[in-house]
Amino acid sequence: MARIIGGIAASHTPTIGFAVDRDKRHDPVWAPIFEAFGPVRQWIDERRPDVLLMVYNDHVTSFFFDHYSAFTLGVGERWDVADEGGGARELPAIEGHAALARHIGESLMTDEFDMSFFQDKPLDHGCFSPLSIMCPPVVAATDAQGPPAWPVRLVPLQMGVLQFPIPTARRCYRLGQALRRAIESYPEDLAVAVVATGGLSHQVHGERAGFNNPEWDARFLETFERDPERLAEMTQAEFAELGGLEGAEVIMWLTMRGALSAQVRRVHQTYYLPSMTGIATAIYENQAMPPVAGEVSRHRARMAEQLAGAERLTGTYPFDLGRSVRAYRLNRFLHRLIVPANRARFLADEAACLAASDLSETERELIARRDWRGLIHHGAIFFMLEKLGAVVGTSNLHIYAAMRGESLETFQKTRNAPGALYSVAGKDRAAPAWDATPPSASKAPA
Repeated sequence: MARIIGGIAASHTPTIGFAVDRDKRHDPVWAPIFEAFGPVRQWIDERRPDVLLMVYNDHVTSFFFDHYSAFTLGVGERWDVADEGGGARELPAIEGHAALARHIGESLMTDEFDMSFFQDKPLDHGCFSPLSIMCPPVVAATDAQGPPAWPVRLVPLQMGVLQFPIPTARRCYRLGQALRRAIESYPEDLAVAVVATGGLSHQVHGERAGFNNPEWDARFLETFERDPERLAEMTQAEFAELGGLEGAEVIMWLTMRGALSAQVRRVHQTYYLPSMTGIATAIYENQAMPPVAGEVSRHRARMAEQLAGAERLTGTYPFDLGRSVRAYRLNRFLHRLIVPANRARFLADEAACLAASDLSETERELIARRDWRGLIHHGAIFFMLEKLGAVVGTSNLHIYAAMRGESLETFQKTRNAPGALYSVAGKDRAAPAWDATPPSASKAPA
């Protein structure tokens, strides 16, 4: 069973990444940052967590306001470094833990947190700024010639705290409590550390830009450790007044605190205010007792409740997070056919388009053969098949029949209107052969 070994709190200001990349560790201005993160790095080296669950906020890099969610869990297999405007930092991608993330996502939804899920989005300084100093990539002792790799795997939890309304502090605290249930009910033996990023006091916009409040930062740290319930009752305006509007992102820390036991053991804490943001680091070792009686089995049963029995529905394949991650490249390729230029390339030379893709050989063959049933079995969602059908001139009814292993004529006999063929094709597609309209039907009514 997975267990939470502790919580790490760390500011994620980009100044940290700047100091690391330019090796400022011996510069008196920057040295306190390295000193602050030294014990965190040592703790990770000694405790050796398998996974870091990192609670962070993206700074409108990979997440824009065309779709902005409150709680967004990363369920992918790897995470690249984002380009925030001046080129991506020279850091390798970090491996995810898709199975743990999938379990956490299912558990949080069971606990009625309406989650969003993401893959294939690079992570910005909200993650990689503290990561690059607390557990930097290293070359394995057994592979001196190999590239550096991160010593842990990462599950990112992105919090939408930049566009109001945002989650309340209480909601973040309760999310942490739900995270504890999720992690402790995961069956694999994993050591997990929950990392909270952001803050402390700062404001980076408007006439109040440059606001700091070291006195509040000190009080926040003490209250966070000893009496987090008081912080959970605070409003966004109260956090903004005391710590600056952007400093109110410290509500993310409450997610980590909620995942820990009521009493924790603080083994490290520092604070440094070099410029715009109060930079803090802290380590809290979990004092939780193991789950008792049927606690875990009851929770797992609740998680399975909604789809219990679906396995008996022959020919039915719920599109869950496992299928989504497994067939991500395939669904992404088909989804990109909504772009006119991609459609044109596909229609002009399908073989070359498939060969240049990152699809597996099996996936290329499934598309080339128009193996509609095979694509579903492989993990494609139907609505990607629908898009492919629109591009190549195949009706939805043809696809439905093929998935059932029937001829179109046989399938049509099961419909109330056997002649109703259709697809989602629009103006770019000429009328397909199956949509030959009798001349008399095309005349306008008298």
